[in-house]
Amino acid sequence: MTQTTQTKVDESRQPIKQKAPIAQWLSVIFLVYLLVVAVGMIGAGFKSATGERAEELFAFATNPFLGLIVGTVATALIQSSSTVTSIIVGLVAGGLPVASAVPMVMGANIGTTITNTLVSLGHVGDENEFRKAFAAATVHDFFNLLSVVIFLPLEIFFHPLERMGKALAGTIVGTGSVSIKDANVVKALTKPLVTVFKDATHVLPAPFDGILLILLGIGLIFLTISFIGKLLKKLMTGKAKDILHVAIGRGPIAGILAGTFITILVQSSSTTTSLMIPLAGAGVFGLQQIYPFTLGANIGTCVTALLAATSVSGAEAGPALQIAMVHMIYNVLGVVVIYCIPFLCGLPIKGAEKLAAVAAKKKYLAFAYIVSVFFVIPGVLLGITALN
Repeated sequence: MTQTTQTKVDESRQPIKQKAPIAQWLSVIFLVYLLVVAVGMIGAGFKSATGERAEELFAFATNPFLGLIVGTVATALIQSSSTVTSIIVGLVAGGLPVASAVPMVMGANIGTTITNTLVSLGHVGDENEFRKAFAAATVHDFFNLLSVVIFLPLEIFFHPLERMGKALAGTIVGTGSVSIKDANVVKALTKPLVTVFKDATHVLPAPFDGILLILLGIGLIFLTISFIGKLLKKLMTGKAKDILHVAIGRGPIAGILAGTFITILVQSSSTTTSLMIPLAGAGVFGLQQIYPFTLGANIGTCVTALLAATSVSGAEAGPALQIAMVHMIYNVLGVVVIYCIPFLCGLPIKGAEKLAAVAAKKKYLAFAYIVSVFFVIPGVLLGITALN
């Protein structure tokens, strides 16, 4: 084959390569559509299943500590705060009080950190690498725990997050005749498919029709977020790494912004933080450099809940958007308050470094930490709370 012929063959193949990303981006858009449909299904399912008994059903969630534990354990098991917060938006649309949902959102932040902590175990064979990787992973744990310690008591007594979320949601949803409640394009697009699923479940008697619709909605959320994550990793992970390397030497603000942007791109804070762990273990970046990216990941992960809230209209539009706004406000305020106060800013780093130093010497303590923090302690507290 001559060089000219080979060149023509290569050129003929070029459009095929260019079409693949377009098809993948269209797939992402379709999956986001299905995610919004799934949230609508959960809300409709709860209305159908509970009827006038919604308040009785959600009475268990009035205990804020129980809500915190549920959010933590659910996210640790699922390993996706995006999935859990989307489900919470659906629950609020179905009648769960926003005040009860706020601690669940806080718990979701804690539970999501298990993923990068598990990733750090890949360095367990080398003590020095493991110490660096485990510190980079657990700094996220300590930050989110500190954020809960600061904001949960304030929320219990004064409800600042709930009030700010309501005010911000009110400016978007509106109260007049022209508002998202009355002209929700997303709702109009998703309602036909939600109705199809709703009609299909009506073969069962109440409340089982609503329960089945909820389960189908949760299952669809699992599938869509999983596939969205996989597609975006293929499309954006290389670019995310480039952003990481460019921003790392430009100070903490650039780091926070880069962490936020990367997480919005890949729709997963776990992916963002997990990108950093091997780099930390290899000594490419230090803990002080990686820390801001972790904070940015917390902010970027709020986009999924905001997308989910767009599926809700009518009387439930305000509360659904409110809890999504609470999630965003909580994560932004956590970064502002903790990172801007020198004493507080250093606590997660000190805690992570001390824990990593001990875990590097005694590897079994790392496994004990993961099991106890994310499962045993929440499980015991959940049992005690349920008995009371």
